[in-house]
Amino acid sequence: MKKVVLAIAVLLSLGTSHSWAEETSTNASSVRYVKAPRFARPLVEKWISEYAKTQPNVEFQVAKGAQASIDLNVVFDNQDKEREEFSHVVYFGEFAVLPITASGSEAAKVLEGKHLNSKKLKQLYFLNDDFDEDVKKIKQFEKLVIYSGSNASSVASSFAHNFGEESSNFRGKRISGDDLFLNTALAKDPLGVSFNALPNIFDLKSRHIKSDLTIIGIDVKKNLEESFSDKATLDELISVLENGKVQEVAIEKVGLQYNANDDATALFLQWVLTNGVKYNHEYGLLNLDNKLTQVQIDKVKTEFTAQK
Repeated sequence: MKKVVLAIAVLLSLGTSHSWAEETSTNASSVRYVKAPRFARPLVEKWISEYAKTQPNVEFQVAKGAQASIDLNVVFDNQDKEREEFSHVVYFGEFAVLPITASGSEAAKVLEGKHLNSKKLKQLYFLNDDFDEDVKKIKQFEKLVIYSGSNASSVASSFAHNFGEESSNFRGKRISGDDLFLNTALAKDPLGVSFNALPNIFDLKSRHIKSDLTIIGIDVKKNLEESFSDKATLDELISVLENGKVQEVAIEKVGLQYNANDDATALFLQWVLTNGVKYNHEYGLLNLDNKLTQVQIDKVKTEFTAQK
């Protein structure tokens, strides 16, 4: 009798273990991972935390390291899409890129008081001996060291394309890893000059430029000069850029790359486009106009419906 009871207990134990293992496996497979460059990561984390309040049974996480399974990928409009398994993109906002150097550096002193137009910015940042005749070559630029990002998630390509250049044509040194390392490079090199997206330039809490950085002066109308200086707040700058594009400022759409075969992902994307975009400004991104946002919402609905 004791042997029978013991056998039943063992079977029950194995059954419970098996059931728990299946549940754990199911929960693990229900996690959706979102890959994002560092400057967009705080926004994605905000989406995830807010969305969890409305859909507590669906878990999204920011992908870390070489995450094997990626369900959503934050990409730029002109970026080479790095994951072939994604077939669709919807855009949720725009990012802006400004030229920068380290505050108080020798490079900052060389560039102080200058208001660089597109032609002079090309001369500063790119390898190009074929300057227009009306652009006087600035010898001081030659001693400055340009730092640009080299990986797929860098805004280097966006900055270059704004001036009709390729990212391979930057002068100076390439920095691997996230664009936040460009700021680190400037801190170490008094002659260093670079660029970055607004969320990497401004302190998102204080809304002012980070204390160790300075914005390189660009050629804008006199009434806008302060908006593109170290005196500007992040919100003021976003407002100016949303009301009218500036030729010297690279602005590019940013979106989510996905496959239209998962209901949970579809609902999350629709939530991002209707609710998540209200956090764009808080995290240093520009909004799309309402008409384009509605086009993105309709696109998600149509593509996921077509999969049914």
